[in-house]
Amino acid sequence: MVRTDHILFIASGAFNLSRPADLIPEFQGRFPVRVELDALGRDDFIRILTEPQNSLVKQYTALLSTEGVHLNFDKSAIEEIASIAADVNSSSENVGARRLHTIMERMLEDLSFYAPERAGSEINIDKDYVRKMLGPVLEDQDLSRYIL
Repeated sequence: MVRTDHILFIASGAFNLSRPADLIPEFQGRFPVRVELDALGRDDFIRILTEPQNSLVKQYTALLSTEGVHLNFDKSAIEEIASIAADVNSSSENVGARRLHTIMERMLEDLSFYAPERAGSEINIDKDYVRKMLGPVLEDQDLSRYIL
């Protein structure tokens, strides 16, 4: 038997639809403070794409470099990706930073598929490239809801 009188329980996630009564009895009453977070904005997404040691931009650059394709992300591309993520999160289900992975995957899908055939090439990703690759999905709200 463990006494939990002096144990701090921390939980995170989307519990906005849960009530304390929905939790198992051991957790009921153990979460006295509820904190709601603000949605991530464009500037937050820019930081997430650029600052972490293993950011998505760095991951995709490294992944495609294994096939001999060198990606160069322009600042305008990162800003555009961040804007799209913020817009889609605000107009459909807000999944936070996970939206960035979906957007990057969709944007680089063709390039990843044909990477072996493009070995030795250098690809510059700018705002126009982002719009070109994501344009059809962004124009159709139903598609963007389910694809992005």
